[in-house]
Amino acid sequence: MVVLGLGGRAARTSSHESSAAPYEEDAGPQERHYKRFWGLAAIWVGFVAFLVFQLFRWQVFEREQLVSIAQAQMASKGNEYVSVRGEILDCQNHLLAVDIFQYDLWATPREVRKHNDVDKISAQLAPLLGLTKEEVRKPLQSERPYVLLASRVSEAVWRAIDSDPDLNLTGFDWDVKPKRVYPEGPLGAHVLGFVNASHEGYYGVEGYYDRRLLGGKPEKGEAQANGGAAAWYDPLDLRAGDKLVLTLDRTIQHVAEQELVAALKAFEAPSGAIIVMDPRTGAILAMANFPTFDPNHFMDTPQGRFANPAISEQYEPGSVFKVITIAAGIDSGIITPRTTFEDTGKIEVGGRPIYNWDRGSNGLVDMTQVLAKSLNTGAAYVSVTLGKNRFYNYVRRFGFGRLTEVDMAGEIAGTAKMPGDSDWYESDLGTNAFGQGIAVTPLQMIRAVAAVANRGQLMKPYVVKQIVSGDHVFEVEPTVVRRVVSAATAEQVTAMMVRAVETEIAVAYIPGHTIAGKTGTAEIPTPGGYKSEETIASFIGYAPAYDPRFIVLVKIDRPRKSPWGSKVAAPVFRRVAQFLFDYMNIPPDNAGLIAR
Repeated sequence: MVVLGLGGRAARTSSHESSAAPYEEDAGPQERHYKRFWGLAAIWVGFVAFLVFQLFRWQVFEREQLVSIAQAQMASKGNEYVSVRGEILDCQNHLLAVDIFQYDLWATPREVRKHNDVDKISAQLAPLLGLTKEEVRKPLQSERPYVLLASRVSEAVWRAIDSDPDLNLTGFDWDVKPKRVYPEGPLGAHVLGFVNASHEGYYGVEGYYDRRLLGGKPEKGEAQANGGAAAWYDPLDLRAGDKLVLTLDRTIQHVAEQELVAALKAFEAPSGAIIVMDPRTGAILAMANFPTFDPNHFMDTPQGRFANPAISEQYEPGSVFKVITIAAGIDSGIITPRTTFEDTGKIEVGGRPIYNWDRGSNGLVDMTQVLAKSLNTGAAYVSVTLGKNRFYNYVRRFGFGRLTEVDMAGEIAGTAKMPGDSDWYESDLGTNAFGQGIAVTPLQMIRAVAAVANRGQLMKPYVVKQIVSGDHVFEVEPTVVRRVVSAATAEQVTAMMVRAVETEIAVAYIPGHTIAGKTGTAEIPTPGGYKSEETIASFIGYAPAYDPRFIVLVKIDRPRKSPWGSKVAAPVFRRVAQFLFDYMNIPPDNAGLIAR
């Protein structure tokens, strides 16, 4: 073999021997220059010849295929998302969310001019597209490879143009895009969420079930580059995602939203929420919030308004929490509804004095009166008697400080400080008993009281009851999370709540029906302490008390005309409950055990 040696010499070697051999004199500098020149020239000539050949092949032999590829790429620019989201319906199969189709009309000007009279086709298309003749003609005279003639064309216009036999659409192509619409506008917006321009779901069930709702790419109709015209996405070929049927009832949702807005206006409050739930299953029948938004126009909505306050904002619940404290006391055996307590108007826990809401004293009272009169001192007495370990065990069992795992995006866990936490103090044992110093979401609060209504069984709340995937229908079954109190305890607490409505909250009472309920008036914490002039007024009630079909939470934030739950929230409950009795065909029960 030949191996280059030093100085450009060549040395011959073999596997057997090596020897020095004579060598020729080096060529002169001029000869070496000519050799390099012709070598480089040969390379350049070969490269240019290759380019000429490739250009000739692309322009002549493979022109049609490349045009098809270009058109397919044009389609892909507008078809970054082609999946169709599944429909969302309420429990009565009323449509709440659906995809419609919009179309972009593209043209390859060179092809159009080759097969059409530009003036004629422009005159034909202009009125159908809502454009002037010049607005169509000008881009068709362009030298660009392809141009967008019209965007967001409706399906009706697309069908009219695409099926018109008098139109020669050679050189034109459609790009289809799904668009999410909400036929009921703002109704249930926080439950539904919205879909952005990229067809991605955010918040509510749109966000939680985003992957299920999204459909796949079409099996047919995908753009192909096979030497012929590109095949375009047709909406009939798009494979839709799963369909969701909600537990939400459009009619109940509408009434809840109307009543909420009316209450906020009447009491000059900026915000609030109403939740209606089936306590036996955890199914959410309505979830109204205000302020709200229209998911059809989410781009016009302030950013902070998308999150669902019923699951993503916490508040101190106030006296409605006494239901939990009393239930814990009865279930543990330390009290009964008739256990007496000497109310002096003040009790000290952890060195902190606790007073009743009216600073009054009531003397000797039983636990039924403690709940009915909403005595802070009596609730603190129960929690202290329970002791911190047992009391907070019940707080946890009822689900506070934990996610409910409802099937909507954006839920938070609330704040329940526990003994041993750096920010927990002995006085919290007293104040937490009446809903101060503990923060919950509205959904957590209604679910906990619903466990009492449901004979002690805590249910997992849910908003989707059925998922339809192709030919398969999946029924969502109610889920029991755990038993929090015994059935006997739940029945006794229910009787105490019925008594509270009949004796202290007459504004929530509906003749002929047994209603269990509890008010709440919570001062709002600030960095400087609690401000008595700013409250959250609330009411939770369920009926029929001993065989409940519904439970309703009403929460009104910072009402200016009255701070009290009994004045602000209880009347709203009564109107919603009266509607539900009629709508759900619930007959009067006229009975119920009354704890005395």
